[in-house]
Amino acid sequence: MTGTMPENKSAFVLNEICKNFGVVTAVKNFSLDVKDGEFISLLGPSGCGKTTLLRILAGFETPDSGEVLLDGKSILPLPAFKRPMNMVFQRYALFPHMTVYENIAFSQFLKKKPREETQEKVEKMLSLVQLEGFEQRKPDQLSGGQCQRIALARALINEPRVLLLDEPLGALDLKIRKQMQIELKNIQEKLKITFIYVTHDQEEALVMSDRIVLMKQGEIMQVDTPKRIYNHPNSRFAATFIGESNVLEGEVAHIHDDYLAINVDGLQFFAQRTAEVKEGDKIFLAIRLEKVNRKDKKTTRSFDNQFQGKIEDVVFFGSSVKYYIRISENVTIISEETIVEEESDRGEEKNIGDTVAIGFAKKDVNVFLE
Repeated sequence: MTGTMPENKSAFVLNEICKNFGVVTAVKNFSLDVKDGEFISLLGPSGCGKTTLLRILAGFETPDSGEVLLDGKSILPLPAFKRPMNMVFQRYALFPHMTVYENIAFSQFLKKKPREETQEKVEKMLSLVQLEGFEQRKPDQLSGGQCQRIALARALINEPRVLLLDEPLGALDLKIRKQMQIELKNIQEKLKITFIYVTHDQEEALVMSDRIVLMKQGEIMQVDTPKRIYNHPNSRFAATFIGESNVLEGEVAHIHDDYLAINVDGLQFFAQRTAEVKEGDKIFLAIRLEKVNRKDKKTTRSFDNQFQGKIEDVVFFGSSVKYYIRISENVTIISEETIVEEESDRGEEKNIGDTVAIGFAKKDVNVFLE
């Protein structure tokens, strides 16, 4: 693991959690210290164990081994309804025959809470999710985003210490999903409740999380803040699953005091030194697309890594453009540039077939053994 832990006390500790379904290992040796008020995202491809882990926390699954500790005491013997946490699912699971008010208040009805107290809590929740005045509507009269807000309010009315969210925005369209990402983070910061959020969407994790737990095949690959996990991935998997990178294979040619010289298809690349490698090692390099600078006549800056190549493709993405630049027979580097509106701010426009120079700093070259 990497990264600095928040100073808050632990909400709970997961220690060496393992879970198998027959011959399939869903979660393997999973350990994590979660702090009170922290927004943690479990990120990874489908089948990596994210939802299984969430279900273990909720009490819907029992691990084969390991511990889940809350305030130093195991919660594994506790049934789901006695754990101080609630869960929000991708499918809203609202009661279709009930009004918004009744859906949010359902748990309070079961607990036989006083009517005035229930009404006050429901009104507070409606204000929190910005749906005041919707009390008498039925779920089929709401949009997908509004239904998800109601599902969130229904979970939060119980004042859980931890809220578990299993891809709750997955069924929403892109525009509503982006809006809900910001709203969810704002709600979490306002209530100071610990959120454990499952997603396979890297953007959701980067936008909302205090820390990201990147998973693959049931194991933790990296734990860190969004900024550090993006800028300093610890493996090829991390470099390619979160964001886009140019990934190249090379060999360590020389190790200098503070940098490495790496041979890639007859070209020499420079990267900051890492203690893990030695001369002759086969390694992988990863350079984020936006760190590759396409040089033109206006560019006077020099770079640690500088190459010439021919543009093979240009792909327009609206706010940005990608240049595919072949710098050797077997190496193509992609450069992504933000498009600016003012013509005077643009670099020299290039087309397919043009020869260009590119450059990037050695600090922006991440190096991995695997």
